Amino acid sequence: MITKQLLYNRLPLKSANRTVYFSAAVVFALLLSLFSSAWAQQSENSTEQTETDDTLSTLLKFTKLRATRQNQIKEIERQLRSSPSDSEKKELERDLAELLKELNTIKENFVEIAAGISFSAISAKEDKSFNLQAEMLSLMEPVVREMKHMTSEVRKKSDIREEITFYQTRIPKARVAIENVSALIELAKNKSLKEYLQDILNDWKRHLANMESQLQALELQLSRIESAETSFSEASHTYLKTFFQKRGLYLTQALVVVAVILLLSRFSHKLIMRLVPGYRVEHRSFRIRLLDLVHRMITVALTIAGPMVVFYVAEDWVLFSLGVLLLLGAAWTLRTAIPRYWQQIRIYLNIGSVREGERILYEGLPWRVKKIDIFTQLENPDAGISQRIAIEQLVDLKSRPMRNDEPWFPCRKDDWVILSDGVRGKVVGISHELVELVERGGAHKTYLTQDFLGQSPRNLSIDFRLKEVIGVSYDLQSISTTTMLQTLKAHLLKRIEAEGYLPDLIQLNVEFHSANTSSLDLMVLADFKGVQAPLYNRLRRAIQRWCVDACTENNWEIPFTQLTLHNRN
Repeated sequence: MITKQLLYNRLPLKSANRTVYFSAAVVFALLLSLFSSAWAQQSENSTEQTETDDTLSTLLKFTKLRATRQNQIKEIERQLRSSPSDSEKKELERDLAELLKELNTIKENFVEIAAGISFSAISAKEDKSFNLQAEMLSLMEPVVREMKHMTSEVRKKSDIREEITFYQTRIPKARVAIENVSALIELAKNKSLKEYLQDILNDWKRHLANMESQLQALELQLSRIESAETSFSEASHTYLKTFFQKRGLYLTQALVVVAVILLLSRFSHKLIMRLVPGYRVEHRSFRIRLLDLVHRMITVALTIAGPMVVFYVAEDWVLFSLGVLLLLGAAWTLRTAIPRYWQQIRIYLNIGSVREGERILYEGLPWRVKKIDIFTQLENPDAGISQRIAIEQLVDLKSRPMRNDEPWFPCRKDDWVILSDGVRGKVVGISHELVELVERGGAHKTYLTQDFLGQSPRNLSIDFRLKEVIGVSYDLQSISTTTMLQTLKAHLLKRIEAEGYLPDLIQLNVEFHSANTSSLDLMVLADFKGVQAPLYNRLRRAIQRWCVDACTENNWEIPFTQLTLHNRN
């Protein structure tokens, strides 16, 4: 009990300690945050104070330089009033004009450094004169203006650097000139010459002071720009963010308009299909095709014009100009394709070189044009293959009316064929590229479709004829053209029936073939139905076997080829 009571008394103490530690940590974090903020504020204030001190120092120099120029102007004006010589007056007027120009430049630099912007930047207007080329390209002006605004800081910095380089290369030359004139003044003895050289020296010093003030002003402007600029990625991100914040709503509206146009087009197309008679038939009339073409062209035109109308109503000339430029670029690119598009339109209307329901030769195979559309459907009825091609691929083709008895492919799937290379097999696959055969025993052999056609395949699956030759001895010459033929045919018919081939036998003939060197040859002509095509070679062997059996039963001698050797002696 005492232990439990002590434990219960310690628990509040631990909780109190945790609370104190947590409060101390929070206070420390707050103090650290305040110290960091104060330090950052102090650093920022120190930087701003340094920039302010530099600005005031530069402005003070400009003030002194301005006072000097004003005094020089007053002195020249006084000399101008008292000068009796016309030539001297002209020279003084030139000097006065130059000093007034320099004084105006000093005033403009003073104002720009003090205010951060010059009066001319907000009050100057460009003189606009009529220019036909500029008027024709006026639609590009908002885009160019936007690009200039995007690169204004970069171009301004580049211009300032060029001017700094200009003054940095000229100031040393001016100092050398001042040193040369000063040396001549020290050496000159003539008072008039000294005075004239002194005037020249004063002019050079004035030019040097003006160039140094210009250089100092440009360096100050460059340092301001560099201190205020950000990285390229940040600038790009900021520009894109600003661009889409300003124009994101208009782009969204344009996309919505395009989506609405496409939905209305689809709805109207279904309505036309339902209301217009003959729209769903396999071969549509010219009137239906023209209606469908007009509907597609109106859809494309509205899809293009919809966003442009949105940009025009919103008065966003940058997006409007970009749209116009894209359309002009597309039109310029497609200008050479107009004749080809005209041919495609004619084919689409079924009045061109390729028409529905006719026969064309494409990629080495004959095809029936099943349906002409933006994507035309072709089919080969015998091969059981079809494909879809774009309508532009039909421009260079020509179709012709087809006849019912015209072949489309040498065979069909599951047919048995013999090729000119001796391969016999069952056709198990036909495609645009390959034909696959299965030989007896299960071996597969594949041909390119063009190579398969080049093998002149002989189709056995319709009907086929077997021609087998057997020779008998010359001793049987008297009956070889008469009773022997009838006896052999009767024997063959009996054996064909016995082995179950008679239902598929179309006809059987036995004819005298030829009188060979050592035998009289008889030919067996057996025509079978295509269902026996898999047993083609078996039937050939069977006919040879039956003929030998017939010769054995009737004691007909089968001679063999004799080779006679003659001795020269």
